Amino acid sequence: MRTRIIVLLAVLALLGAPMLFAGGGAEAEEDELEIFSWWTAGGEADGLEAMFEVYEERMPGIEIINAAVAGGAGTDAQAVLATRLQGGDPPDSFQVHAGQTLLDTYVAPGLMEPVTFLYDEHGWREVMPEGLIDLISVDGEIYSVPAGIHRSNVLWYNQAIFDEHGLSAPVTLEDAFEAAEVLANAGVTPIALGDTNTWPATHVFESLLLATLGPDGYSGLWTGATPWNHDGVYEALTVMDEMLEYVNSDHAALTWDEATGYVADGTAAMTIMGDWAQGFFTAEGLEPEVDYGWAPSPGTEGSFLLVSDTFGLPRGAPHRDNAVAWLEVVGSREGQDAFNPLKGSIPPRTDADRSLYDSYLRSAMDDFETNAIAPSVAHGAAANEAWADDVNSVMSFFVSERDVDAAVRNLVNTAAEHL
Repeated sequence: MRTRIIVLLAVLALLGAPMLFAGGGAEAEEDELEIFSWWTAGGEADGLEAMFEVYEERMPGIEIINAAVAGGAGTDAQAVLATRLQGGDPPDSFQVHAGQTLLDTYVAPGLMEPVTFLYDEHGWREVMPEGLIDLISVDGEIYSVPAGIHRSNVLWYNQAIFDEHGLSAPVTLEDAFEAAEVLANAGVTPIALGDTNTWPATHVFESLLLATLGPDGYSGLWTGATPWNHDGVYEALTVMDEMLEYVNSDHAALTWDEATGYVADGTAAMTIMGDWAQGFFTAEGLEPEVDYGWAPSPGTEGSFLLVSDTFGLPRGAPHRDNAVAWLEVVGSREGQDAFNPLKGSIPPRTDADRSLYDSYLRSAMDDFETNAIAPSVAHGAAANEAWADDVNSVMSFFVSERDVDAAVRNLVNTAAEHL
């Protein structure tokens, strides 16, 4: 495959460094397609490459420019993308989470073309859940194509460590702390965390909020139905404060995948991370139910905290026809079945070939059909980008200072600014 990889640091764009993309300056070549994402680690990069291969089969002769910006949850990538869009230099298509980040940050300012015509032409409304389509729609138009669905609220554990210490997957928060105490007494780091990018702290916090408030109470935080000074918010922060006693001491220096690597290699026993961690384990050659196990994050059984990766069509895309062909691959059964088993996500299409997916992903498909669905804030579904950034800041301060009352006050003030 003729794929050029451009991995950029967000700070270069923010400092005004010259952009290295196809659209910046020189006239774009017609035989190119620039895809912008933050998929550079483990299974996510493998999954993206698999979807590129499907595209090349359909569109031979088109050179794919993989303009990936490293950094989980897209924090750095979104900063680079904002600079490009403001400068009139859009990529042909870019990754964006379904929900308020898409609708508020990109659709409301008029930066996206609707892609409703693709749903009509290919019958996608019949094979993708209505609730998911609602997250990417406004005023009767659909603005992106989902590539995969992730579950945020998953606890992963090293199977050998759990077997050695006679532990089973914790169901409740109490179970989790009992297991953590056993592991700590045995000299094993109980919980891996890598929050150098700040969002993983919010990621853990949203699972704890889901545990203490339930799916309806949690979802109400983002609509004003649940106040941010609710007892469940205090409880979630108190639990997180206790949990921080059991995490690796170098958590502030690690990324999410480095922390997940601690579970993979036995340095730590557990981590709370979305099921892109499963793609990481797959890329490391580990087997589900042999090398690692999983469960809903403690206290959240029966709930599915939704993250969906989608791609859209920016206005002014330099190679619009090539971008439309890309979106057709993203929405196709072939494209989704190539991408998701490697990425560690489940396909939005309900007609996917289940035989291609491992035991974890099949279990996630089943849970998605039956569980209560709630939107992730750490990954752009529950709140717009500005509100999510503010929550990240509050949680970063909390991890450093461990002050529950101050965190609640900050969360209340932040919600007042955005509701």
